[in-house]
Amino acid sequence: MRDLLQDKARVWEHLTRLAQGGDVARAYAPDAMAEIAFPYDTATGAQIAGFYADLTRALPDAEWRPEIFIAGDNHPDTRTTDRRFSPLVGSFGHWQGTFTEPLLGIQPTGGVVHLRMCEVHHLDSAGKISRAWILPDFLDLMDQAGQFPLPPMNGARGMWPGPRGGGGVRMGSVDEIGGAASMAQVLDMHNALNTHVGPDVSGLTMAHWDPNFMYYAAAGIGICRGVEGFRRNHQIPFREAVPDRHSRGHFVRIADGPFALTGGRLYATHTGPYLGMPATGRQVHIDVMDFYHFDADGLICENWLPFDVLRTANQMGVNLLPQDGG
Repeated sequence: MRDLLQDKARVWEHLTRLAQGGDVARAYAPDAMAEIAFPYDTATGAQIAGFYADLTRALPDAEWRPEIFIAGDNHPDTRTTDRRFSPLVGSFGHWQGTFTEPLLGIQPTGGVVHLRMCEVHHLDSAGKISRAWILPDFLDLMDQAGQFPLPPMNGARGMWPGPRGGGGVRMGSVDEIGGAASMAQVLDMHNALNTHVGPDVSGLTMAHWDPNFMYYAAAGIGICRGVEGFRRNHQIPFREAVPDRHSRGHFVRIADGPFALTGGRLYATHTGPYLGMPATGRQVHIDVMDFYHFDADGLICENWLPFDVLRTANQMGVNLLPQDGG
């Protein structure tokens, strides 16, 4: 049986060094594969090294500042036939540093920026990363740099905070019993959401959520508060844009005490306007993760939603990056 605390310690070391410009080959196995947000894609070898080289060139003095850091055995998902990697280490945080060189055509500010980095990693027997899923929020970086390409967000702009009351970086223990309860709540909530179709959500139960929960959604959507804010700013516009969305399974389902993480790919038809982009009728896929924080009553009090908006927009025929950003 894998030592989850040891996996946490090793991933922590890898991510700290990578943000400091460390050798990618020291962190990643030779046969590693990483799924990275647009314009990167499924990456191996030199492509993974190139991704980190781009980041460290743009943010040469960066440091990795984690807000949530958890590990656990990957809960099963009968919807998928893909290979299941377990255990997994998940994190949400920022690469914080001085933006001194262009990144993907985004022009530097010369000042401090905080690049959201939401990640899931699986280690091989030697303690190196063999499989990774990485969703940096490049669209939020564009907003910080004054180069935001979309209409104003429905939700609020700004840096995502860590969990209320702290405690998101769980290095000293792995609470599988509490995590099992958290995951059960998440999956029950997902079932309630997924069995309700259409944009009219008036009859949709939100019993799993604290009435004043905070919803930290990716740039383009923005930060929302409470059931009304969540529905107005994200849930209803999203359902109107892609009413037939469906999942073929999560690649990650881990939980650690009062924190849980799921992630996967949604498939849908773009039949309504979304984030200022008119309906195209195209088939699209949407890569997302969800980090959840439960309060003492077992209700979701905070939810962070990394979402590859750039890839989704590209499938809708819109490249939101500057023209020389690939």
